[in-house]
Amino acid sequence: MSIKTILTGISGGSATSGAIELSCRLAKQFGAHLEGLHVRLDPAQLAAMACVGGYAMPMDGEWTDRMNSDADTLARKMNKSFDDALRQHGMAATDQPGPAGASGAWRDETGYAPTLIAQRARFFDLVVLGRSERVVNQPSTETIEETLVQSGRPVLIAPATTPETLGQTVALGWNGSPEAVRATSAALPFLKAARSAVVITVGDKHKSSVETLRRYLDWHGVGTRHREAATEFGSGPGDVLLATARDENADLLVMGGYGRGPWRELLFGGASRELIDTSRLPLLMCH
Repeated sequence: MSIKTILTGISGGSATSGAIELSCRLAKQFGAHLEGLHVRLDPAQLAAMACVGGYAMPMDGEWTDRMNSDADTLARKMNKSFDDALRQHGMAATDQPGPAGASGAWRDETGYAPTLIAQRARFFDLVVLGRSERVVNQPSTETIEETLVQSGRPVLIAPATTPETLGQTVALGWNGSPEAVRATSAALPFLKAARSAVVITVGDKHKSSVETLRRYLDWHGVGTRHREAATEFGSGPGDVLLATARDENADLLVMGGYGRGPWRELLFGGASRELIDTSRLPLLMCH
């Protein structure tokens, strides 16, 4: 239940700088090793995916060369941003385990980002992914969902603008599900370091397990309060949970993710999709 390795996906989008900065802060806080993973777009794979979708794309040498050149430029730019962040935070640049202390390393791959990041994430204690402001109230990126569902690791979703604090006041969304249990376990390093922690339930269905949860956290030296949020007509559980966390001045929200699976949430709605699509609060989620 410690965080010693962190992976951050570095896409080059508007949320990249926030994800890098938050990842470095966490690596410093926990004395962890941070790997920055950038996935280059593969022109051949892009063309193949377009053909499957019924679209024809040019595949002449000039088009491929231009795509590869753009990918090289973006990769160099992201590598420099990552290296600059390591220096600013006084972190050693190495990919070898060594003495205690924060360190970082760069990794560059080519292919389909959601799959590659999800696979790489399996070998890290925590994954940090940026959430672009441009997807507010729109479907979230496939990388977030794929990593949550396929990696088996906790995912911290960072807003585009880096918050001033992270984890001083932690809100733990609780519904008694296996996903919530795993999220609670993954959040223990944050909960132990927090100044205050509040367990939030939506409605009164899970009252019976809240005291058991709080007693469990007491054994780990984590004192908590309980806040029962009333359900609201026209608002989903995710919206109510987020509003309550904000009311508690939380700077980190912890919850289970996709208890019903991404496709069921896409069709029928669910707290995970609500929060990923709309929250500007850092989210720590587990599937």
